Amino acid sequence: MKYFGAHVSASGGVENAPINAHNIGAQSFALFTKNQRQWAAAPLTKKSIDLFKSRCEEFGYTPKQILPHDSYLINLGHHDMEALTKSRTAFFDEMTRCEQLGLDRLNFHPGSHLNKISIEGSLDLIAESINMAHSKTSSVSAVIENTAGQGTNLGYKFEHLAYIIDKVEDKSRVGICIDTCHTFAAGYDLVTNQACEATFKELDNIVGLKYLMGMHLNDAMKPLASRVDRHQTLGDGEIGLEVFKYIAADSRFDDMPLILETPNDEIWPDEIKKLYSFTK
Repeated sequence: MKYFGAHVSASGGVENAPINAHNIGAQSFALFTKNQRQWAAAPLTKKSIDLFKSRCEEFGYTPKQILPHDSYLINLGHHDMEALTKSRTAFFDEMTRCEQLGLDRLNFHPGSHLNKISIEGSLDLIAESINMAHSKTSSVSAVIENTAGQGTNLGYKFEHLAYIIDKVEDKSRVGICIDTCHTFAAGYDLVTNQACEATFKELDNIVGLKYLMGMHLNDAMKPLASRVDRHQTLGDGEIGLEVFKYIAADSRFDDMPLILETPNDEIWPDEIKKLYSFTK
């Protein structure tokens, strides 16, 4: 079954996210479990946790339909030990918050080398960070999102994702999230059905689709291989609609959160309906 949804607001408390998702006709959703622009946050209250769980049950959202996202401040590949420790502390807290909410995955951007450390050295630190997070939690999977490769961000090559996963000790608790805009910006073509076949075959060969635990569905403002992360409304960008039809029709993308991060949240209900129309 396809679970199309969007990254909804958790303003006023995480317990509001399931309501916001339900109100736009989403069958899945993403959320921040804390303010993504701040390093620290007050612990989740029992009331918020209980309300979140009860509302998920009320609206039929199970953990496999929910893809929480960590703070954009976190850089698990940072060369500086003080900064790395700060990022790791925040990441461990977010993994714990997901566990408290009964969620089974946390999506994150892998990190940046900042031209201060080798790519391999930074990727090693990211893998080490995941291993440390696993030791501090018991059930949440670390889901690595591919990036557009903007600046010194890592994760834009499928080989980066494979490298990290290879060094993660508990491979049952690591996965990937593929963002269509990021994939295209990084140089992997998605414009035609044939291009989609080639790109996802390459992903399967290098990383393995068995690790896919979610997707972000976004068109791209900038052209192929631009290495610029700018999302666009479905069908209004450089990618077009073919990849979204491809994903909607392919059972390999069933039973996971398929999340819109397109710029106009007012039309998310229409975009979700459009995605479901491609399944028929």
